[in-house]
Amino acid sequence: MKIKVNGVLQEVETGLSIAGLLVRNNVEQPDMVSVQLNGEFVQRDRLAVTAFQDGDEVDFLYFMGGGK
Repeated sequence: MKIKVNGVLQEVETGLSIAGLLVRNNVEQPDMVSVQLNGEFVQRDRLAVTAFQDGDEVDFLYFMGGGK
C-alpha cells in the first residue's frame, strides 16, 4: 500500500505500525518525535498498535531546543 511520509510517497506492507515505520525510516531518537496521522496527533502509547490504511499521510515532527 502507499502512504505519504513527510510529503514523500512510500510503499509499505499491510499491517505496518507507526512504531514500525519509525524503525523502517531509521528515525534516530524516536522518543523525541511526535507523529501526526492524517493531521491528528497520535498518542505515544498508540504508536505500536496504530496501523496504516492506503493513502494515509504521516508526519514526523521533531522537537528542537534553542534560543536564549
